[in-house]
Order: sequence, then structure tokens, then C-alpha cells
Amino acid sequence: MKTLKILGTSILALSAMLSASAMAQTAEGYWQSSGMIVKNASGLCWHAGYWTPAMAIMECDPDLVPKPAAPAPVAPPPARRAAPVPAPAPAPVPAPAAAAKPKRCDATITFGTDETFEFDKAVLRKAAMDKLDRDVVAKLPQCANIELILVSGYTDRLGSQQYNQKLSERRANAVKAYLVKKGVNASQIDTMGMGKTLQIKSCPDGKDRKALIACLAPNRRAVVEIKGLAR
Repeated sequence: MKTLKILGTSILALSAMLSASAMAQTAEGYWQSSGMIVKNASGLCWHAGYWTPAMAIMECDPDLVPKPAAPAPVAPPPARRAAPVPAPAPAPVPAPAAAAKPKRCDATITFGTDETFEFDKAVLRKAAMDKLDRDVVAKLPQCANIELILVSGYTDRLGSQQYNQKLSERRANAVKAYLVKKGVNASQIDTMGMGKTLQIKSCPDGKDRKALIACLAPNRRAVVEIKGLAR
């Protein structure tokens, strides 16, 4: 029992010491005794010689203790503006009517197997003349304006490039001469020799020459291109 009393007394003393220490830390600038601030008969705290107003505490100098700043006034929310009345939508402007594309009378006519030229010749066959009558001469009146009639002549691959170039030009000129004879304006026709370029039929050299010439017949052709506006 005696031990408990001693322990209790020690705890009280320790608490007093801690309270005095805390007071000493918070009452700097004031005379203290046994951890308590010394006051006169009127209850006023005694200031130490180094006291300054910055050391004022609420217990002794409440008027000198800085008051917490008052919260800044909250500005009222701005008055809600009425939504602007939308301007009336402009009347739709009708899209201009698309200009109609002029009709064309373009055509490309190529000699088929029965219309091609014989080997090493530039003479039109009967089938070639019929094709020109049917697909060129008969259709040109459908053109209101003829921009171009281009005749291209071709050869097979046999022979030199120089020789075949001349032969292809003669074949193109043969077609032009026939069209002019049929009433086509010569100034509207251009000719071009293509030589042995653009072969459309390939044949091996293993065959005999006569068979090879017959195999290469589709290459000995003429092509007529018409460019113009239709009526």
C-alpha cells in the first residue's frame, strides 16, 4: 500500500513538472514561479524586462494577441444572363444545277483476224474495207464535232525495226486513203506507224515460216481512234 502511495506521489510530481515546462514554453516574457505566472494583487501578469507585445498570451494580455483573420466575404454569384435568342437560320440557297456533260462519240476500232494485212503488204482486204465502212464511215455523222481521227499501223515481229517502221506507216496511210475516198475530211485524219511494237500475239520460232507468219497475223493490224462530241 505504501508503494502505491509513493508511485502516485511520483506521478503527480511528474505531471506538475510537465505542466510547468509546458507553461514555461508558452509564457515566455512573463515572470514565473514554480511554473506559474506571477501576478500582482490586481491579477495582472508581471512582464519580464525583455517582454515584447509579440510574446503576449491570452491569459495575460488578451487584447494584444492577434485575432484570427476574418474570412474573406464570398462574392455573390453573377446574375444569370438570359440565353441569347438564336438568329433565324438563313434560307437554304438552292444548289446550282450541275451542267450536263456533253455526250461523246469516241470509239476505237481495231482490225480483227479477217481484216488484218497480209504478210509484207499494205493493201486493205475486203473484210477491212467493210469494217471501215460499218464502224467508221457510218458512225462519223453521229459526231457533231470531230476532234481527231488517229490511224495507227502495226507489223509483226519478223524483219528489221527500220523496215517494219516504214511498213506500218504505209498501212496507216492505206487506211487514211480509204477513209478520204469515202468522204472523210483528210485534215481530220492523222496517221502513225508503230512498227513491230505492241505485239498482241506471241508465237514460238520452232514452227515453219509459213505457219509462223499465219500465227503472227493478228499483229499486222490497224487501229482507228475517233474523238469528238456527239450530236
